[in-house]
Amino acid sequence: MNSIKRPINRHQIYHAHVYFEQETLAQAQQLCAQAGEQFGLRVGRVHQRPIGPHTMWSCQIVFDNKEFESLIPWLDAHRNGLSVLVHGLTGDDLQDHTEHAYWLGEQVILDLSEFVMA
Repeated sequence: MNSIKRPINRHQIYHAHVYFEQETLAQAQQLCAQAGEQFGLRVGRVHQRPIGPHTMWSCQIVFDNKEFESLIPWLDAHRNGLSVLVHGLTGDDLQDHTEHAYWLGEQVILDLSEFVMA
């Protein structure tokens, strides 16, 4: 059994991708909006289709290492069953979505083919 890596604050900038389905759309929208408001963060569009390496619907939250220590426990406490990918932004998309990838909740399979072929 693979153990899920918990987020570690070791990068300057991060993305958190909140994953959801039709049934949890409103929950995900509320979670992302609350995170943006409470922490003053930039929240991306709510994608109601897979996009990029993300095989589920998702919404992206951008934050930095100063917000990490307060945001991550808050996200974990308020995600209510949703899976959240947290990864550093190093300029290497493949590494960011593998070696620098951490999870809150269940791990979601990513489609890394666009990074491998680049």
